[in-house]
Amino acid sequence: MRYFNILAAAFSMLFVLSIQAQETEGGHFYGKAFETKQASDQVSQVIDMLENKEKVETQFKGKIKEVCQVKGCWMKVALENEEEVFVRFKDYGFFVPTDSSDKDVIINGVVFTSEISVEDQKHYAKDRGDSPAEIAKISKPKKQLNFEADGVLIRN
Repeated sequence: MRYFNILAAAFSMLFVLSIQAQETEGGHFYGKAFETKQASDQVSQVIDMLENKEKVETQFKGKIKEVCQVKGCWMKVALENEEEVFVRFKDYGFFVPTDSSDKDVIINGVVFTSEISVEDQKHYAKDRGDSPAEIAKISKPKKQLNFEADGVLIRN
């Protein structure tokens, strides 16, 4: 029975790893592999679309600015005009490598805006490794462009 449990755990881990990263010519997919379209880095176009809708399904391209250093469960992606989008992964179903900063990326999923509470900002600051003094400076909610990715392509 012990060997069965070890074997089952090994196969489960292999399955998770096969879903986690799928290699392609242009890089590695995390989450769901997708066909790259005309991914935009034009935030202004998306913000215009969000005027009439709560969420917009789209793709963005940009450069990974920051990744959660605890386990790769979120990232910030730099877009045009020093804008950035905060990216989380659908259903917490996959993560990206914690050493992905400064890599080019295409993200596929849904973009929306939301207000981030002080508590959540402090949580993300802690994940980022900010000092207690920096975390203490966070005192009010902020509006943020968010993206729920079902797939991420990190370029080589």
